[in-house]
Amino acid sequence: MDIASIIFWAALVVLALYLIGIYNHLVRIKHNVSKAWSNIDVLLKQRHDEIPKLVETCKQYMKFEQDTLEKVMQARSRVSQARQDQDISGLGLAEGALRMGLGQLFALAEDYPELRANENFQHLQNRISTLESNIADRREFYNESVNINNIGIETFPDLIVARLLGFGARDLLEFDAGEIADVSVKQLFNS
Repeated sequence: MDIASIIFWAALVVLALYLIGIYNHLVRIKHNVSKAWSNIDVLLKQRHDEIPKLVETCKQYMKFEQDTLEKVMQARSRVSQARQDQDISGLGLAEGALRMGLGQLFALAEDYPELRANENFQHLQNRISTLESNIADRREFYNESVNINNIGIETFPDLIVARLLGFGARDLLEFDAGEIADVSVKQLFNS
């Protein structure tokens, strides 16, 4: 073998190793996005399971607030559907409606001292508040993972491998400006 052949084969091996490195990096960031989504999904499921308990507890005291209770349950259903479909933009909208509904529910609960004193209601209030905080934290991690993914597939030379192998951009989980304010359940009941 002559020197030109050795250089050619060495360059080919280096190029192959470099492309394998890019591919492995893209796979890693893609799976980080999936992992981050799974973390949010678990919390959304837990909150999904708590909301009917909260509504049932409230129904015992809030006889005249059926419209608010129904809005919360409808929003819960939309969040669940968007979560199952992994529809990130739909989830953002549904989350906003659910958060507003919960905010209204907890504000209305101020008019029902017996409800506020109910141990089950207090437990659910604390549980949902904790889940809301955890969802916000996980949403930040998810969006950072999506950002890393989207930058990775748009940066040269990674974009060549990404396009050839079908790696795609992912959507950020965003809420409307009016929906960003956290439902602070504790503040509603500490007045």
